Amino acid sequence: MVTPQNTVLALVDIQVKLAAVMDRREDLIRRLVQLARGCQILGLPILLAEQNPERMGPTIPELREVLPDLAPHPKMTFSCWRDPAWAAALKALGRDRVLLAGIETHVCIAQTAADLVSAGYAVEVVADAVSSRLPADKAIGLDQIKSAPAVITCVESVLFELLGTAEHPAFKEILRLVK
Repeated sequence: MVTPQNTVLALVDIQVKLAAVMDRREDLIRRLVQLARGCQILGLPILLAEQNPERMGPTIPELREVLPDLAPHPKMTFSCWRDPAWAAALKALGRDRVLLAGIETHVCIAQTAADLVSAGYAVEVVADAVSSRLPADKAIGLDQIKSAPAVITCVESVLFELLGTAEHPAFKEILRLVK
């Protein structure tokens, strides 16, 4: 199971030009903000990747508001793991579980999940915080991810898994966040 001590959140390619064409964009952004804020509250380290930022633009303003001081890792690889700087940043955190969220499900998320599993990480992909331009592509990506094998979860489920108990000091704050 994921805990605040063993897990990192990886946010992948949630950039202005890409986000603009995603299926269910508003729901996606709302869930990404909830997930990022919840992980902040619980003290998880967060890695932010940007695919070819000169062409795809910066991370969306909604996430930059939540993560104003987080420096993104620019990359040209589809899999974050194949970018040496990103992989080094993940290794330096000393965590063995990765929550993955972002876009696109069938490309960068699926490839990153497969590579991380091959490298020995336990991976959970947050299904309501990933998207593709086409719903069918997202479905195909989630199937690929299950075959990796990685766990498919959702924002609310993973935040409560991280809490572990209703007695956690952040319980009420997380509850307000997901309602």
